[in-house]
Amino acid sequence: MTKAGAQAGAPPSSSALAPLGKWFLPLVVLTALGFAYHLGYVAFMTPTAQPAAGGLAQKIFYFHVPAAYALYLSGAVCFFASAAYLASPSEVKNAWSRAAAEVAVIFGAMVLASGPLWAKKAWGVYWTWDPRLTTLMLNVLLYAAVMVLRAFAGSGDAERRFAAAFTVLGTLLLPVVHYAVKLWGGVHPTVVTQGGGGLQHPDMKTALTLGFVAMTFLAAVLIWSRARLALALGRLATVEEIAAARGIGAAS
Repeated sequence: MTKAGAQAGAPPSSSALAPLGKWFLPLVVLTALGFAYHLGYVAFMTPTAQPAAGGLAQKIFYFHVPAAYALYLSGAVCFFASAAYLASPSEVKNAWSRAAAEVAVIFGAMVLASGPLWAKKAWGVYWTWDPRLTTLMLNVLLYAAVMVLRAFAGSGDAERRFAAAFTVLGTLLLPVVHYAVKLWGGVHPTVVTQGGGGLQHPDMKTALTLGFVAMTFLAAVLIWSRARLALALGRLATVEEIAAARGIGAAS
C-alpha cells in the first residue's frame, strides 16, 4: 500500500466519531422530557375541536404538522451535507447525508401514517390523491430510494457521489410539497398559514409550538445517532481492509 493509498484509506479520526459527544446524553434526556410534556399538554390542556374539524382526532394535528416540519429539517440537513460532499468528499459529510436521508424517511412515514387517521375523521376517507399528499409521498419514496441505493450499490466514491447528487435534486421537491396547496389547490386543510382556519385557542398554539420543539430535538438525536453509527461502521470497514491488505488475521 502506497503512502497516498494509506492516507486515503485511513479511518476517520476519533474526534469525527464523537462530535460534541458530551452533549448527546443531555439531548436525549431533553427530547424524552419534551415529548412527555408535549403528550400531557395535548391530552389534558388543548380543547377538543368541533366535530366538523375532526373532534378528538384533531389532536393528531399537534404531531402531524411538527413531523412534517422535522421532515423538512432533515431534508435540509441532507441537502447541505450532500452538496458539501459533492464539493469536497469526506466520511463525515457522507455520514451526515446518509443519516439525514434515513431520518427523513422516518418522519415522512410519521406524516403519512398520522395524516390518514385525521383524514378519515375529517374527510370520511383515509386517503385522497391531494397534491400535497401525493408530492409528499413521492418525496418520501425518493429518500427511501436513496437508502436502497446506498445499501445495495456499494460504498465507493462513485456510488456516494451519485447518491449525494440524487439527494440534492430530490430535496428540491420539498418546497413543492409545502406550496402544493397554493399551486394546485386540493382538499388539504390550511390551518396555520394565511387563509387558514387558524388556531382559535391559545393552548392550541402552545401545543403546536411544543410539538415543533420536541420534533426538532428528536430529529437532532436521530440524525446525530445515525451519523455516529455510519462513521463507526466506516471506520471498522477501513480497519478491516487495512488488516486484510497487511495479512493480519489470515490463516497461516
